Amino acid sequence: MSILKKPLITEKATKSGEKLGQYGFVVDQRSNKIQIKKAVESMYNVTVESVNTMVYRGKRKTRFTKTGIQSGNTGSFKKAVVTLKKGEVIDFYSNI
Repeated sequence: MSILKKPLITEKATKSGEKLGQYGFVVDQRSNKIQIKKAVESMYNVTVESVNTMVYRGKRKTRFTKTGIQSGNTGSFKKAVVTLKKGEVIDFYSNI
């Protein structure tokens, strides 16, 4: 089971990473805070102070098109905001 699915690279997440040392990740919905902390520490070689998690439920979406009404759902996901020890950073762009 892969705990970390992908990093959140948004404008808001980038600002909080620079100012507060907080980084966002999309994680597996069955993972807990301890597993997330260990995964981030082992993957990026940093020290994690705290982990905050939140679950986003999928929403029902409907579109009206020429052929009729199309409806579906967006996916649900779990997001983790990881706060690092002061002075440590994660560089997501180093692998590119």
